[in-house]
Amino acid sequence: MPRERRKRRTRVRGQDEEQRLGPADLSGELGERATLVQFSSAFCAPCRATRRTLGEVAAMVPGVTHVDIDAEAHLGLVRALGIVRTPTVLVLDATGRVVRRAAGQPRRADVIAALGEAL
Repeated sequence: MPRERRKRRTRVRGQDEEQRLGPADLSGELGERATLVQFSSAFCAPCRATRRTLGEVAAMVPGVTHVDIDAEAHLGLVRALGIVRTPTVLVLDATGRVVRRAAGQPRRADVIAALGEAL
């Protein structure tokens, strides 16, 4: 009997207490209103689709920035944040506080809804 492929599901977590990221962590500035942070790896197909989705949402919503971080090049940050798979997306508010976290490829509607918590 052939083994069934398990669908990739997006796991979403709420607010992470006391987790904040700043410009030094992101190698860039925070968005004026919110920041979408994506942790990716080089050969990850869902990462490419996630990059496109987050870029489109950031372009639609004024004051929102999308930052893509190579997980392999930033292992210290990956370990500190407990990231275990790519893509992982963090939604930060204007102060850099982690408001929402999702592992897996998010849908555009989910990203917009998560942004609502940060704005």
